[in-house]
Amino acid sequence: MHDGVLNIYKQVGFSSNDVVRIVRRLAGSKAGHTGTLDPGACGVLPICLGRATKIADYIVAGEKEYIAEVILGSATDTQDSHGKIVAKSPKRVTEAEIAAVLPHFTGNLMQIPPMYSALKIKGKKLYEYAREGVEIERKAREIGIFGIEPLLWKSEAEPQSFVIRVNCTKGTYIRTLCADIGEALGTFAHMGRLLRSRSGNFAVADSLSIAALESFAAGGRIGEVLRPIEAVLGHMPKIRINREGHKALINGNKVDLEFVENPEDLSNSPMLTYSHENRLVGIFHIVGNFLRPKTML
Repeated sequence: MHDGVLNIYKQVGFSSNDVVRIVRRLAGSKAGHTGTLDPGACGVLPICLGRATKIADYIVAGEKEYIAEVILGSATDTQDSHGKIVAKSPKRVTEAEIAAVLPHFTGNLMQIPPMYSALKIKGKKLYEYAREGVEIERKAREIGIFGIEPLLWKSEAEPQSFVIRVNCTKGTYIRTLCADIGEALGTFAHMGRLLRSRSGNFAVADSLSIAALESFAAGGRIGEVLRPIEAVLGHMPKIRINREGHKALINGNKVDLEFVENPEDLSNSPMLTYSHENRLVGIFHIVGNFLRPKTML
């Protein structure tokens, strides 16, 4: 049984669940992904194994970085290049216009999720409604974009396009961002190619292809490319509970703060919490004069 996180490079054409199934088979362990990446996109897809499936939400919450192609002059029903073109505009855009518009897409923004998404409403995924030709009213959700910059501009191409790097919070739909940028430019736009280059502290430069993982699995060496839970959550404060608080700790009960061996490291943030034997037991946080478990490992 493996416990830890694999930094997998998802190729175009695979769904996130496809990758989970492959990793589960190769590792022989329970597995789960940390945030869906569309089949048409590629890049970083951290896969949690064993006990690490319990920390998926902490990884999902991390900042994301994407490299996206914005194709100008047309809108599609899916907001990406895999959809059907539903509107066109002859307007030509200048680099100066792009430079002027992009700063307006930073900070805390409200974004309406696209119909072609896995978001559930009334127990049904939005893309299932969309495939039936049903339009569902969606509420705008707050997202955060920490930075957006142009990387490549193809002004003379047909259609015109440019590439952007986006640093954002979870829940940001990059194809919707591309469509909104097009609207701000006075034209239509949809997303072309998409690469997730970073998810939390997992970078594409350190990612592992499925082919490479198969090679490690064949040699019984998956452990060599597996990041331990402690390493993945290394940014969290660490505390240790003494022998007197051991029973309450391992049973997932509240633990009196007097049983903390290193009280100087107590934090208002969730903390990696260890037994007096230095075994990671879970992630606890302070409530009043006690520690309470958020996640038992």
